[in-house]
Amino acid sequence: MTTAVSTSLADADSIALLPLLKQFFGFDSFRPLQEEIIRDALAGRDVLALLPTGGGKSLCFQLPALARDGLTVVVSPLISLMKDQVDALQASGVPATFLNSSLKADEARARLRGLHEGEYRLLYVAPERMMLSGFLSDLRQWNVNLLAIDEAHCISEWGHDFRPEYRRLAELRQHFPDVPLMALTATATERVRLDIVKQLHLRDPQRYVASFNRPNLSYRVMAKSKAYEQVLRFVNARANESGIVYCQSRKSAETVAARLRADGVLAKPYHAGLDANERSANQELFLRDEVRVICATIAFGMGINKPNVRFVVHHDLPKNVEGYYQETGRAGRDGLPSECLLLFSAGDAVKYSRFIEEVSDEKQRQIATTQLRQMVDFAESRECRRASLLRYFGEEFGEVNCGGCDNCLTPRETYDGTLAGQKFLSCVYRVREKSGINFGINQIVEVLAGAETENIIKWNHHTVSTYGIGKELSRIEWRGIGRELIRLGYLRQVPEKFNVLQLTDQGQAALRERQSIRLTKSVMAPKHVQPRAGEVSCDEALFERLRRLRKRLADERGVPPYIVFSDVSLRQMARDYPANKEEFARISGVGEQKLKRFGKIFLSAIAKYRRENSTNATR
Repeated sequence: MTTAVSTSLADADSIALLPLLKQFFGFDSFRPLQEEIIRDALAGRDVLALLPTGGGKSLCFQLPALARDGLTVVVSPLISLMKDQVDALQASGVPATFLNSSLKADEARARLRGLHEGEYRLLYVAPERMMLSGFLSDLRQWNVNLLAIDEAHCISEWGHDFRPEYRRLAELRQHFPDVPLMALTATATERVRLDIVKQLHLRDPQRYVASFNRPNLSYRVMAKSKAYEQVLRFVNARANESGIVYCQSRKSAETVAARLRADGVLAKPYHAGLDANERSANQELFLRDEVRVICATIAFGMGINKPNVRFVVHHDLPKNVEGYYQETGRAGRDGLPSECLLLFSAGDAVKYSRFIEEVSDEKQRQIATTQLRQMVDFAESRECRRASLLRYFGEEFGEVNCGGCDNCLTPRETYDGTLAGQKFLSCVYRVREKSGINFGINQIVEVLAGAETENIIKWNHHTVSTYGIGKELSRIEWRGIGRELIRLGYLRQVPEKFNVLQLTDQGQAALRERQSIRLTKSVMAPKHVQPRAGEVSCDEALFERLRRLRKRLADERGVPPYIVFSDVSLRQMARDYPANKEEFARISGVGEQKLKRFGKIFLSAIAKYRRENSTNATR
């Protein structure tokens, strides 16, 4: 049986972590909650850590691995993520490795020998390999002191990205009863958090939930109209910046990528239908800044550690808020300003709802319908986008204006929607009166439009007084009005009864008393949003020169550019003009190894730039 390294709480509190943080990672201070999580892990406690993308989850298990002897095992769902993180760790002088199907037999044997000889502090594995009996036997010999489950929401069927292979991880507690477990995720509602604790058999875990707020991200929703032209304009307005365009289907991902290339934008597709080698190659080109834009389905991105993604565009409506939040979270991981654009069409929602109706499992159908409605509510709402997202995850924003979303910067106009509102509410009342039961939003819209569908005839709804009184508006417009009346509290949708509509007390009063109703104009294209948080002013010409130098050095070493230095580090160099090793060592992200490997090269480049631009570059 594996014996965990015994570390008392007092011992954990006495370990000097900041010198390790600076030595290996080049940081002078921790992000919120990191130190508390690390010390609990060192004290042998189980931990559930919910930190947003870019919040520094990985450090929570990487630093403990350096603070004591033994092996930290990290369960990670994607091969690309393992290689990415191990490359970054090795560049910082951390003895880390991974085992997965991408390795040749002799490579895997060499790494296994190293593990048996205690050469490594960190090992990344996939959940499938983790639970093989032979591998579990090896683990028992390797002095495992921490088991970290990354992307832990994948274990919950209530999460947006459930993966059946994660379920077997529930057996880890039985195999390693004395080894502390750390479950980490960026995206989980309260229900999913409880399920993670239950499935992994965490023992009285310390729970850490950081703020979901990403202040450096701007959010906006634009009415979808000629979507490709909208994407092209957006991408061309951000020359030299990297971004992801999320598409709902493989075909649209391929099409958008091909059209972007034809229009001079370096773009590649990424989806599960591509050959594994092509998928991996396209991702690698993106990570290395050889490709500027990836057009992807949701198959792309979980755990992708590219810090300088400057924009995320949703070409199609996401199916749920959790997926949207996680996908937008791939922008601006380095804390610099980044943009999130959603192209919204109510037609997308109608199309998805038809797919959902074909789901045979009633429970799954209800869950999917509820999630889609929440996503549409987010897109159509006139409320602060940031406040809406935070409330979804149980957090209150507390500010009147976030200064970084379309609804706060360019609020949409409201109008007198009394006539339309009264028509819709009256129609809900009349079909209920006629049939004795309630109906869903689509039936109400068809009655207002004067349709002659099978259901209209079956229920004699062509005989009610509201039949055909809404022909002045399209079905899409009526559905939008219906959804807003739900949001405003005039109607209630009942998910357990096939999402039928019921008049609320407020709705009945509005009908009886002929109350005025104010509605919001449809989502339109807002003005450009410029976020404030995360801005780092610097010498842009020097930044571009350093970025080219970084690319050359990364190519020589066969790694993505951010493995050398992040954009944050380069911008600080281009702001502070370090002139010697001591000053260069104070740049964020410069640890011992990177100072030795790159300090002289970058200092020389900065000095040369200052000589050439002596009138501009003053300290």
